[in-house]
Formats: sequence, structure tokens, C-alpha cells
Amino acid sequence: MTDKLSELTAAGVAVWLDDLSRVRLSSGGLDKLRREQHVAGVTTNPTIFAKALSDADEYNWQLHDLAVRGVEVEESVRMLTTYDVRWACDVMRPSYDASDGVDGRVSIEVDPRLAHDSDKTVAEAKALWWLVDRPNLFIKIPATEAGLPAITATLAEGISVNVTLIFGLDRYSAVMEAFLDGLEQAKANGHDLSTIGSVASFFVSRVDSEVDKRLEKIGSEQAKALRGKAAVANAQLAYERYTKVFSSDRWKALADAGAHPQRPLWASTSTKNPDYRDVIYVEELIAPGTVNTMPEPVIHAYADHGETRADTITGAYDAARAVFADLESVGVDMADVIATLETEGVEKFEASWQELLDGVRKSLEAAAKGKGAPNKAAKGNAKAAEKAGGNA
Repeated sequence: MTDKLSELTAAGVAVWLDDLSRVRLSSGGLDKLRREQHVAGVTTNPTIFAKALSDADEYNWQLHDLAVRGVEVEESVRMLTTYDVRWACDVMRPSYDASDGVDGRVSIEVDPRLAHDSDKTVAEAKALWWLVDRPNLFIKIPATEAGLPAITATLAEGISVNVTLIFGLDRYSAVMEAFLDGLEQAKANGHDLSTIGSVASFFVSRVDSEVDKRLEKIGSEQAKALRGKAAVANAQLAYERYTKVFSSDRWKALADAGAHPQRPLWASTSTKNPDYRDVIYVEELIAPGTVNTMPEPVIHAYADHGETRADTITGAYDAARAVFADLESVGVDMADVIATLETEGVEKFEASWQELLDGVRKSLEAAAKGKGAPNKAAKGNAKAAEKAGGNA
């Protein structure tokens, strides 16, 4: 039987999981994906954590302890989420070691309410880096205007960064500039560049969702024929910019000093429209030096029926530009699409963060009243985490 995920990895695409929970950790599910499904990294976000903490009692013992200590809600969220991420970092450590620090990374996001405050974002990034205390951690920072200087300042501290919520080409170029600035400052600060990693998370399916909605509203046959084409074209043109930046003399000077490139990471790769092939955002975005972070159902779908073709990006630049020209001709304003998606992206993560805070607050209150006391299974999970290095 063909190992389709192995083929995808061989084509230069790192397969990462876009999910994390304590159930996945305590059951050994994450380690199994690493060993059997070629999963080489993990991404998280506030939505993922909000769901994880609302679904399982594996958190009861820690919630009980936090309640007994009287720890405030926001600090409790940090303790809960960094515990899981630290554990996941230890699970993924073999991939990190085998790839010389390129893969095996696990991401945790700064409080999304700080997305428009550079100084607070950097301070939060430093705190999370210290709390997790693992070399294969990524701190996720949104690619807002305020996020750009925060990305540079965080990298300059020697901290690895996953830049998230990138939708547009110009913002992506600014992100790569922030990365180069950060590494140059890190070098000047005496940091070992070979230990600093970064990816740029370029969101895919949400672009089609927004553009398709506008095409439906326009309603012409020409407009409808463009449905499902914008997201892939956008990502393909992003990769074109990536190849130019990371073949420049400026980059070569950093590479000579031991730096690894900031890989493009395709995020939001689950298909939102059931009329589209469920692995379209994997199959159409195959190129060397990329990452594709997928929910587990997409990983299994690709393992079942994905088609790995040689590089599906670099030969498609002209066709991608033609898609953009056609979108403009029917009245789709891509600049407005990108601005809308960035605003909505931050707002959605802020809403998920608030959901997470509210859920933890209720759980702490219940634990304080004796309704969330630790059970035997949860204590066993705690011991397993400690053995794996996931100390609270």
C-alpha cells in the first residue's frame, strides 16, 4: 500500500497537526501520529484550546490545584495551556532532533487581545518562552501591523516564532522583512542563529470562503466560474515571493551564519465547501521547503486518497496571476478581502480566548466548591505528563 504521507514528506512538505489536547497527549495519540503518519509538528490556537478544555476531565486535577491555590483565571489559562504544549514539545522532540531543529516544533499563541500592542506582545512571548522552556517551541504572533515589530523584537531575543494570520501578499512580504531584521539583530546580540526557527502561516481556505461569497453575490457566470480558485492562487504567489527573498544576498549572509529559512506554512487547510475536493489545499500546494498544518481528518484523508505530484506551485505563477486579474475584472477587491479576513481572524481568536477564559473561570469556581476534585484517571495523566517532562 502506498504511503501517501511519506510521498508528501519526500516532496518537501512537512506534515504538521493543527490540533492539541490533553486527551491526545495522555492517550499516546500524538506520538502515534508522529511515528505512523509522518506528523512532524503541531500548531495550536485559542479555538483549539477552548475546545480541548471544554471536552475533557483530564484537566480536573490541575484545575482543582489551581483553585486551591487561588490562581487568577488568566494565569490559570497560561498554566493549563503551557502544560499541554510543554508535554507536546517532549513528544515531538525526536522529530526536532532528527531534523536538526527544523521540525518537531509545537506552537503556542500569545493572547490575541494583544494583537495591536507590540510591547505587550513581546513581553507575552518572552513569558511563554520561559514558561514552556523547550527549544522546539514556537511562539505564535499575529501578522498585524503592530505584530511586525513584535516579530522582529522577539526573534532578536533568540526566540523562535510562528507568524500567524497572514492573508495577503504585501503583508507576507513585510513578515519576511521582519524575520530578516530579527535574525540580523539576533546575530548582533550574540545568539546562535541555528537554534532560531520560524514559519510564516499563510491562511488558505478562508480566502476562498470570503471570495466565493463575493462571487456568488456578483452572480454572473464569469464570476461563478472563479469560485474555489483564489486561495490556491494567493498561496502560490506567496511562494513565489518566498523563493525570491530566500535566494537574496541578504539571506545568504544569514544562512552562512547558520540561519534556517522561515518556511511558508499553509494554514486553514480544511475544505470549507463540500463541493471541493477535501484535500485540495494540500494537493495544490506542494513545493519544497513548505509546511502544511492539517486537522487530523485532513491528514487521514490525504493518507487515504491524496495525490502527491511533483511541485504544484512553481510552475503555476502565471496562471495564479491570471486568476487575480480575472477576479479584479468581475469586481472582487482583493485588498478589501484581505483586510476583512485579517480583522475577522483577530476577532475570532479574541472570541475563542474569551470563551476559554469563561470556561476556565467556571471550572475553577466548580473546583473551589469541591465539584471538580481530581479523579484517579486524572492523577494518572498528571504522572504521565511529569514523566514526559510536562511539569505544571
